[in-house]
Amino acid sequence: MRSLDVFGVGNALVDVQARVDDAFLDRLKLDKGIMTLVDDEAQAKVLGELSGRPLNRCAGGSAANTIVAVAEFGGTAAFVGKVGSDDIGKFFVRDMSDLGIAVDVEPADAPTGTCAVLITEDAQRTMLTNLAASVTLTEADIDEELIKKSKYVYIEGYLLTGENTKAAAYRAMDLAKKNNTKVAFTASDPFLVNMIRDEIWDLIKGPVDLFFCNEEEAKSLTGESDPVMCASKIHQHAENVALTLGNKGSLVMHGGESFPIEGVNVKAIDTTGAGDMYAGGLLYGITNGLSWRQAGHLASHAAGRIVSQMGARMERKFTDDEIKAFGELDAV
Repeated sequence: MRSLDVFGVGNALVDVQARVDDAFLDRLKLDKGIMTLVDDEAQAKVLGELSGRPLNRCAGGSAANTIVAVAEFGGTAAFVGKVGSDDIGKFFVRDMSDLGIAVDVEPADAPTGTCAVLITEDAQRTMLTNLAASVTLTEADIDEELIKKSKYVYIEGYLLTGENTKAAAYRAMDLAKKNNTKVAFTASDPFLVNMIRDEIWDLIKGPVDLFFCNEEEAKSLTGESDPVMCASKIHQHAENVALTLGNKGSLVMHGGESFPIEGVNVKAIDTTGAGDMYAGGLLYGITNGLSWRQAGHLASHAAGRIVSQMGARMERKFTDDEIKAFGELDAV
């Protein structure tokens, strides 16, 4: 028996979310709606500009958000990511541990990474990421015992952009294959797909058992324009595919079957963490007795719930009865 549903590997960041207007972005000359990597000085300037505003702070990073989602559904999870020994790093570890997530990694001699998430009235999020200590994650930080205990290892694509973090990601996948643990991988960003398309295809054809992507990433990866064709092309090599389509829902492919999952009609307030939450819902479902179709519906509703509020954590968690209802969906 495996005691952990999912073991996540990713950048350990503390998310700082704030509501701003377009004038704020214009004044700081920020590109609206995209994620930009910034250095310590630039991040300090932005955080200083946010002083005095209402802020929401939580342990974050793409894979960390997904692992938090698994835990909030009632699943068991662990996470590895590098933080510093500063107060923000201690906050990250405490925040994850309070959710029952195992986090055991030696702190780095560097400041903890942060992500400033600036949300405008149209629900667009402009993200400024300072990776800091997170880039010091190495293959030595990957705990084989945790992987042995896990049903799935979940890896964020962002790790492939750095030499050390890439080595950590591949070490996790190698140990997963050695110990018959399934591997889930998320494409993370269209820019990343454009940059390392061949490498991502090698992973899909190799160790990856479950591939997560959004519509733009899938089109860039496959060269197809129709989402169904995109998913089918990926499914020729990956055992399982989950392709999100924004408010149009998603496509889940398993065992040669395609399960179209409807979107949830909500008023979008903040899209931060929607894809991460979707992945968390799906991973929780398939590791806790739901069918792939049922897990897809749970994931879709979870993503809908997260975009209708501020921040990447569910303000209103799913009850046991709500989760049970997804397990009672007609399987055909």
